[in-house]
Amino acid sequence: GLKAGYDDVVARHPKAGHPRGLGHLGTLGTGNHFIELCLDEAGDVWVMLHSGSRGVGNRFGTYFIERAKYEMRRWYINLPDEDLAYFAEGSEGFIDYVRAVSWAQKYALANREVMMDQVLAVLKRTFPDLVTTQHAVNCHHNYVSREKHFGKDVYLTRKGAVSAKDGELGIIPGSMGARSFIVRGRGNPDSFCTCSHGAGRAMSRNEAKRRFTMADHIAATAGVECRKDEGVIDETPMAYKDIDAVMAAQSDLVDIVHTLRQVVCVKG
Repeated sequence: GLKAGYDDVVARHPKAGHPRGLGHLGTLGTGNHFIELCLDEAGDVWVMLHSGSRGVGNRFGTYFIERAKYEMRRWYINLPDEDLAYFAEGSEGFIDYVRAVSWAQKYALANREVMMDQVLAVLKRTFPDLVTTQHAVNCHHNYVSREKHFGKDVYLTRKGAVSAKDGELGIIPGSMGARSFIVRGRGNPDSFCTCSHGAGRAMSRNEAKRRFTMADHIAATAGVECRKDEGVIDETPMAYKDIDAVMAAQSDLVDIVHTLRQVVCVKG
């Protein structure tokens, strides 16, 4: 099903195609993407991973942004900033973009499912008695969703954020050396039933590389089996906001179900 959907998008928009197409399925990616083994407050093991649609979704987005800018010029619509370009709802560009982004979200979901199956298979080879006792929590964090808010049907974009509908489970990661949280949404209407996806960066990657040393990174990730080299300085815990402050700021959006601490962190 994934291949047919991808082929349909690219058939209509050949320049939206990615060189690897579906070849990234089951791969982690770079930057802030990770696979972690964590322990909760009871000592139970959790496998947590963060990845998305890989380069395909990014390619789709970049392509349709340029198409939207073209449409603005074509119809002589002058905007205060060209990055505010849009497709009118119901237009061909709008329909094709929604179709493409919906496919990218399905691909991201499948990508995480494939990786989770692979990680569990590796663990079971070492720990043959391992059993899973919780349902997987699989949530998007950069996506578009058709929802109803304040009495209106809308397309809601969550950027660096996850859905936190009443009773809905979500994941809020910290950083390589900070705690992470499994949460349950409180359905706060003022946030469009949304909470943060994670701690969020406190500074740019370049600033982190300038400011912190390997000694800083090693100290900040003490007790965590992870990369401790120059290549991940931009992902060091100090480059992110204080996750406890972030959680305190959204106590009206979610309830904490489990608090997790990493013991292994694999960065892409």
